[in-house]
Amino acid sequence: AELPAVIYPDSDGEPLAETQTHVWVILSLLSRLSQYLGERAVVFANQFFYYIEGNPRARVAPDVMVVYGIAPGRYRNYKLWEQGQVPGIIIEVTSEGTRETDWGFKKQLYEQIGIREYWLFDPFGEWIGEQLQGYRLDREGVYRPIENQVSEVLNLKLEPGDGQLDVYRLDNGEKLLPPDELAQTLAQTEQELMQTEQELAQTEQQLAQTQSELLQERQRAERLAAYLRRQGIDPDGMS
Repeated sequence: AELPAVIYPDSDGEPLAETQTHVWVILSLLSRLSQYLGERAVVFANQFFYYIEGNPRARVAPDVMVVYGIAPGRYRNYKLWEQGQVPGIIIEVTSEGTRETDWGFKKQLYEQIGIREYWLFDPFGEWIGEQLQGYRLDREGVYRPIENQVSEVLNLKLEPGDGQLDVYRLDNGEKLLPPDELAQTLAQTEQELMQTEQELAQTEQQLAQTQSELLQERQRAERLAAYLRRQGIDPDGMS
């Protein structure tokens, strides 16, 4: 008889995160990194990552996980043995309540799996004084602290912001805008565009008025020249 198929659930019914701030950080990172990376990588957010075939309990749900070298698309979960690509980076949005798991079990697990970078962001500064701490595998496969807040995997600089994790491109220093700031910038750009269009219309109106006045002056000059010629006076010879 065939063995029953192993079931790998997509959800455990638990909430996405423990506070609204944590939820916003996760979703905002998902949005920005997905837009920035495009088809170069797939960004997962709070989805099950299964790392041992045949063992559905061997799973974690990283807050944000980026996997390079797999087909673009939307995945229900991530099975390491199916795709064959070790995630390049995992970011956990941590708190005092998840400190033990994030600092202990997950850090050791991700190190053993060979995930190149592991970042911990503590939005409330509950146990990480600087709010952000990253680790990168050394040549021996051991996590070493990242001192400059630069992710080599993403080619981005990470900085704690106001209840947010700010992200900057290394090539031009440009900030990757979260959805709310992006919408605000778009609205501001549209407003500036409307103002520019109004100013352009006003300038065109002033130009048309100036052209009309020049035409009237030319017509007056031509009428005066014609009158002088009828009087036997050459207007071109007048100084």
